[in-house]
Amino acid sequence: MKERVLAESHFLRMKERDGWFFVDRPNCNGAVIIVPLTRAGRLVFVVQYRVPLGRQAVEFPAGLIGDDAGKERESPLAAARRELQEETGYEAHDLELVASSATSPGLADELTHFVLAANLDRVGPGGGIEGESIVVHEVAMAEVEGWLAARAQEGLAIAANLYAGLYFARLRWG
Repeated sequence: MKERVLAESHFLRMKERDGWFFVDRPNCNGAVIIVPLTRAGRLVFVVQYRVPLGRQAVEFPAGLIGDDAGKERESPLAAARRELQEETGYEAHDLELVASSATSPGLADELTHFVLAANLDRVGPGGGIEGESIVVHEVAMAEVEGWLAARAQEGLAIAANLYAGLYFARLRWG
């Protein structure tokens, strides 16, 4: 297999291998999507501006695994715990890795790890790290479809992996 790097930044590298163009993620070990449920039975979503889309997006809390110095061997569960607290201000007492899947197998080598997070306690303000402006929303599971439809009607993008997370939430929590 002949492979060459066409462009590279700290978090993305574009490659060509045998005529196929794709990206990989140096400096991390994939991504984690956290599906959080409060003690009151409400799902927690985040809304933040996404530069590639040029607009706000509704997502579950998420982040890269092992992208911080000194945490290169971070596990998906450790990353989920960290990202949940950074983005939402919640700490989960129960975390469960439920799936690992290819994000976009024709475009990237990235694996996404879905983690259910339950029995949440508020321990901080959330909102993300420096440079992020994340707004947290709690929505009753029975109201999610209507809430998402209203956000889409307002022009917000809905992340595709959010629907996968909802699948896992419904399997576990009904």
